[in-house]
Formats: sequence, C-alpha cells, structure tokens
Amino acid sequence: MQKLMSVFKAESPRQLIVIFIVFAVTGSTAVYATGPVLDFFGINSETLPPWIFWPLRILVIFPVYQCLLIIIGTMAGQFKYFWEFEKKFLRCIGIRLP
Repeated sequence: MQKLMSVFKAESPRQLIVIFIVFAVTGSTAVYATGPVLDFFGINSETLPPWIFWPLRILVIFPVYQCLLIIIGTMAGQFKYFWEFEKKFLRCIGIRLP
C-alpha cells in the first residue's frame, strides 16, 4: 500500500482509494460520453468505415477524458491533485500551463 501511495503521491490510503475511483469513473464516463458527442456531429459506425470510425472515436475520447478528469476529480474533492496530474501530463505532450 505504501508503494502505491508513493507512486500516486497520495497523502493517505483514503485519498488513494478516491483517486482510483475517480480514474475508474472518468474512464467509463468518457467512453460512454463519446458516443453522443460523435452522434451530434453525425459520425457513427454506419456512416464511416470501421478503420476510420474507431481511430476517430479514440481521438475524441482523449480530450473528453481530460475534461472529465478535472470535473469528476473536483466533485470528489481532489481538484488540486488532478489539476497537478493534468499539468504534468500536458507538459509531457508539449503543452505548457502556468
């Protein structure tokens, strides 16, 4: 448990559990929410061939997940943790935030 806490930089076992729950809920919600987002633009597996639709869906999941991670993390009372997580992730892909 201590090793997980140090890897995720959690201050307590309770915070670690909350972090895991937020990641799980966010991932599931992002996959679910991407369907209506694509439908809004008229993009679905019937209008596009699978070799275009699925990579496009995965590309759309990425920004939806990032936004939901902040929203759900804030609702769980962990805004500071997930904001730092987002900034670190965005720095890794070349985006700098203050």
